[in-house]
Amino acid sequence: MSSPDNLSHLAAFAAVARHGSFRKAGAELALSTSAISYAIRGLEERLGVSLFNRTTRSVALTEAGRRLLERLRPALRDVSDALEEMNNFRTAPAGLLRINTSRAACHLLVAPLMPRFLAAYPEIQLEIVEDDGLVDIVGGGFDVGIRFEETVPEDMVAVPIGPTQRVAMVGAPAYFARHPVPLHPDDLAVHDCIRFRFPSGRVYKWELEKEGVALELDVRGRLTVGTMDLWVRAALDGVGLAFVLEDYVGDLVREGRLVRVLEEWCPRFPGFMLYYPRQRQMPSALRAFIDLVRATRDADSPPL
Repeated sequence: MSSPDNLSHLAAFAAVARHGSFRKAGAELALSTSAISYAIRGLEERLGVSLFNRTTRSVALTEAGRRLLERLRPALRDVSDALEEMNNFRTAPAGLLRINTSRAACHLLVAPLMPRFLAAYPEIQLEIVEDDGLVDIVGGGFDVGIRFEETVPEDMVAVPIGPTQRVAMVGAPAYFARHPVPLHPDDLAVHDCIRFRFPSGRVYKWELEKEGVALELDVRGRLTVGTMDLWVRAALDGVGLAFVLEDYVGDLVREGRLVRVLEEWCPRFPGFMLYYPRQRQMPSALRAFIDLVRATRDADSPPL
């Protein structure tokens, strides 16, 4: 097997390991699923070990596959850096940029930037993955992640993206036709509150604050959801009270379809952070995205 074949087969192996899918690996490398399968089979035959456990529903690394991936990552990173360095000689940024973002950050920040970014950099390919779980962006093959500051790993470079955030407690007029408007957090004990469960399994406790008094409430309610969209939909349908990001429901409040309550108990907090691993050579596509984020943030900031 020639050296170029070795490198292409190893790239296919890393892509399958990253995605857990032959089809998705093929899409990333612009190869057919059968070509990816052939590359992996050839690599396994050459090494004399199985690298993946395959079923009709999943693809997972074997112990040998995990060991190989651990040894390969630094070398593949070096190859990627070397190729990316060549982009410094190009007249415009190019390449694939993979972003892992929470659904809320995607809805509020990434999606509005997407058309401008693609129009400004026609040689860049953009892949956006929405995931509310905490993700190892390096292990997942992502260039950048977007999460709230408190969940960004300490070893990452972090850049503020967008304004500070605030939550809003809302309910539909139909809900308040059947229930009294809460005037104090204690009143929530008799309300049907829509709970939110994170992918980790933890149920979110509603965080309220007023004049230095901070409360963390494990609210009660018959419905628990796992996405911001469903949270808002349930509130619109009059199921109960929701506690969502203010920007997510601003238009609905202005239209009168949702009503805010206990607004004075809803403080502001740091907004979303764009974060990425420290690296010797930053991909040109990532630098272009960061530059756009900073320019947009500065343009939206009020004058001092």
